Amino acid sequence: MIGYRLVGQRLQAVEDALSCLDELIWLDLHAEPPDVIAALEQRLGLDIPTEDEMAEIEISSRLYQEAGSHFMTATLPAQSDQDDAIMAPVSFVIHGRMLLTVRTSSPRAFATFPQRAAHSDLGLSDAASVLLRLLEAVVDRLADILERASRDIDAISLRIFNQVEQSPGGKSSYQDVLRQLGRKGDLVSDLLESLMTLSRISSYLALVGKDLNVSRSEREHQKTLSRDIQSISEHAGFMSQKVTFLLDATLGMINIEQNATIKIFSVLAVIFMPPTMIASIYGMNFALMPELQWPYGYPLALLLMLLAAILPYWYFKRRGWL
Repeated sequence: MIGYRLVGQRLQAVEDALSCLDELIWLDLHAEPPDVIAALEQRLGLDIPTEDEMAEIEISSRLYQEAGSHFMTATLPAQSDQDDAIMAPVSFVIHGRMLLTVRTSSPRAFATFPQRAAHSDLGLSDAASVLLRLLEAVVDRLADILERASRDIDAISLRIFNQVEQSPGGKSSYQDVLRQLGRKGDLVSDLLESLMTLSRISSYLALVGKDLNVSRSEREHQKTLSRDIQSISEHAGFMSQKVTFLLDATLGMINIEQNATIKIFSVLAVIFMPPTMIASIYGMNFALMPELQWPYGYPLALLLMLLAAILPYWYFKRRGWL
C-alpha cells in the first residue's frame, strides 16, 4: 500500500498511509491482504472491489456509482516488455477527494507516473486530475508497446517476403515466423481489449464530470485522452489486420514450398518412368526376345533408358516447369 499527498501540485509519497488517510490524494492498493482491505473499508465506509468482482466483464460491473463514490475498472497489461504480457483488471475509485487504485499486477505506468508527478508540475489539484494524468500515463505506455510491436511485425514481414531467413539446416523458418506472428497477434489483441476498457472509462468520466466537479481544463484533458485512445485503437486495429494478412501470407508461402517439393517428386517420377518401362521389358525373361542374342542389345538398352530420361527433363526445362 502506497499513499500520496499533494504538496503544491506535486505528489509526495507517504510511508504510513493508514495513519493519515485524510491527507491523501491517492491511495494505491497492490495485492493487499484481506485484513488490511477490511480495515480500510471500515475506515473509509467503502466496499473495495475484490479481484473476482474486478474480473467481471459486464459494463455495469466495471463502471458504476455507489454511495457517492465512482468505480471504474480497466484491463491493463503488466510485464509488457515481452510479448507474453499479463493482462489483469485495475480498479479506479474516486471516493470524496481521494483516488483509490486497486490492482493485483504491476503495470509500468504505476511506477513511472508517481516519479514524474513528484518532480514535475502536472497541474494536479484533486482526485479527478490525478486519475486523468494517470490514465494519460497508461495510454502513453500502451502506445509505446504498440510501437514496439509494430516494428517487430514490420521485421517479420521482411522475413516473410524477402525469404532470406533460414534455419541452420537450410530449411525455411516459416514455422518460427508463425509462432512469432501468433504472439504478436495475442499482444495486439490484448492491447485492443485494454484500450476498449479505457475508452469506456473516458466516456464515463465525461458523463459524471459535473458530479466530480471537474474543471474546464480537466475536461479538455479528458477530451484529449479520448482522442488519443481512439487514435491508438485505430492503429491497433490496423496492426491486427496486418497480423492476419501476414498469417495468411505465411501459410501461402508454406503451401508454395510444399507444392514445389511435390512438383519435384512428380517430375522425377515422370522422368524415370520411361527408363523403368524399358528395363521392365528387358527383364521379362521371355525365351524369344531377339535383342537378348544381339551383341549390341545391352548398350542399346542402356542408351534408350538414358535418352528416355534426358528427353522429358529437357522438355520440362524448356517449358519452364523446373
